Amino acid sequence: MAGLTAVACGPVISAAPKPRSPEKIYASTCGYCHGQHVAPVIRGRTLPPEAVVQFVRTGPAAMPAFRQTEISDQELKALAQWLHTSRADPKEHEQ
Repeated sequence: MAGLTAVACGPVISAAPKPRSPEKIYASTCGYCHGQHVAPVIRGRTLPPEAVVQFVRTGPAAMPAFRQTEISDQELKALAQWLHTSRADPKEHEQ
């Protein structure tokens, strides 16, 4: 095909940010309420991961719902599993 020129492509850069760790998400988002007398303590309770996902996405009672733009599905899955296996933190207090 006459007139076509080959174009060199550089590396593809992903626009998706690196997922945050469950510990970081908990510390910056969940722990504010769930560890400070505002909401029930959730660490150390072996909560089913499916329930955590449902609560985070729907926001039961006074808890806000978190959108995928705030906590990605990948981050939420990791957070739910981490909460399921987490140990209670003695610095957090039941309300």
